[in-house]
Amino acid sequence: MSTIKGVFFDLGGTLFSYRNVARTNIPILIDSVRRMNLDTSDTDIKRAYGQATKEISHAYGDKSYYLHHDLFHDLYVRFCEIIGASYDANIHRQYHEVQQRALFGSLELKSDCIETLATLKERGLYLSIVSNIDDAMLEPLVERESLHHYLDHWTSSETARSCKPDAGFFNFALKKSSLDAENILFVGDSPEHDIAGAKQVGMGTVLIVEEGIKPPLQTGRGAISPDYTVNTLKEICALVE
Repeated sequence: MSTIKGVFFDLGGTLFSYRNVARTNIPILIDSVRRMNLDTSDTDIKRAYGQATKEISHAYGDKSYYLHHDLFHDLYVRFCEIIGASYDANIHRQYHEVQQRALFGSLELKSDCIETLATLKERGLYLSIVSNIDDAMLEPLVERESLHHYLDHWTSSETARSCKPDAGFFNFALKKSSLDAENILFVGDSPEHDIAGAKQVGMGTVLIVEEGIKPPLQTGRGAISPDYTVNTLKEICALVE
């Protein structure tokens, strides 16, 4: 590979762990169904949400750009259809507000995140977040963890008007950095969003794998093998020595 001058990171599943997300969302989802006065079992609720997630992920996988607010709206509408409920905008609004607060609280930085970012910054590398997320979630997470101390920029798919794996998002981030793709190492947890998207524009790729955690919104289409696979963020420091 060419000399690495910058490292672009995905956010969820990469710098932040998804370990607490699933067990946070399901109780809130079940509560929203109870307010519909439906006698649906918890097992059937989980199964229906899984089916809705799969269907909507495939539908949105064909889009080059979308707001995640819209994706999760359509997911909830489809979930209601599967369990035989009439969509109630008020119940959905309450669910969404509580779910977003819970999601924000459940996303925790991986234990070696700050140490890794600090080490890479000390070496003079250009550091960036390139995330399929709306601004309403990205900006508060960066501020909460004071990641601006280490990053040269952070970009949401909403700002770029493009969602990974669309090449437009990666090219948007490259333009911000003024670096060439061959000098960038892209780190992410999704083979089909992060790895496939970064490779198509010529970046080096690193897949980060957290045991027992699968990346969300995967379709099983377009996944590409990475240049490197790691289990911890600190392993990236050795890749750019």
